[in-house]
Amino acid sequence: QMELPAERVRWMLRTSRQPVHLERPVGDESDAELGDFIEDVDAPPPAETVAQTMLTEEISEILDQLTPREARILRLRYGLQDGESRTLKEVGEMFGLSRERIRQLEKEALRKLRHPNFAGHLRQYLN
Repeated sequence: QMELPAERVRWMLRTSRQPVHLERPVGDESDAELGDFIEDVDAPPPAETVAQTMLTEEISEILDQLTPREARILRLRYGLQDGESRTLKEVGEMFGLSRERIRQLEKEALRKLRHPNFAGHLRQYLN
C-alpha cells in the first residue's frame, strides 16, 4: 500500500482526466463544436482581417484598370498574387522580355497608379 497525502491524490486525479476532443458537439441542436469557443490567440483581430480583405480587393480593382500585362507585372513583382515577390529577371523570363523592359513597364504602371484617380482610393489605408 502506498501512503500519499490526500491533496496529492486529488491533484493526480485532476491532472489525469481524459482529454476532451475539440470536435465534440456543444448543445443538443447546435452545429457548434467545443473548439469553436476556444480563442486562437495567434489569429489577427477580426477588424484587422476585414481591413486586410478590403485592401486586397481594392488593390485588385485598381490593378484591373491597368493593362493586363501591367497588372500582372505588378502582381508578380510585389507578390500580390501568391505572396511571393519575383525579381525583374524572373518576371522578364515569364514574359520573354528583358529585365530592363520589365523595369520600364513596372515604372510606367506605378506612374499611372500615382495619378489621383487611383491613389485617392488607397489613401484610407495609409495610417
